[in-house]
Amino acid sequence: MSKQNLTKLFLDLAAFIALLIVSAPRFTGAAIHEWLAIALSGAIVVHLLLNWNWIVEISSRLFSKSAKNSRFGYFLNWGLFASGIMIMLSGLMISETVVPFFGLSLPQDRTWMGLHELSTNITMILMGLHVALHWNWITGMFKRLLAPRRSPQAVSTPAFNTLQRKDA
Repeated sequence: MSKQNLTKLFLDLAAFIALLIVSAPRFTGAAIHEWLAIALSGAIVVHLLLNWNWIVEISSRLFSKSAKNSRFGYFLNWGLFASGIMIMLSGLMISETVVPFFGLSLPQDRTWMGLHELSTNITMILMGLHVALHWNWITGMFKRLLAPRRSPQAVSTPAFNTLQRKDA
């Protein structure tokens, strides 16, 4: 397993766990919800950078016949990106912790709360599709990671064979 794939796996796993935690603001409270969401945004930027070659390659041949299977994933990822931007923008507009921490205050408008909830719901659906689309890669990586390491095979030599019992 390559070091980059291992990095991607652990980053994606951490981001997914953070997404689950961020999705429960009533459980975590506003401060953890907002600050963890900002950290999650940073993890997503790193995820995009680690997968940049794929983004560039698929973008360059998006409408060719060879990209037919990748097209759905490509547009799904753009949908995730757009909904993620809306979550962050609306989240900052309704912030109770992060924005005031910087000494700023924004006018309270319930419209932003509705947009935040809508974009979050859309993101959850798209994230489910994203995980499903990459499920074979995810399970393959975990199988390789958790597979027992092979030890070198014992070498049978004539000297050791004489020590074995004949009737065994």
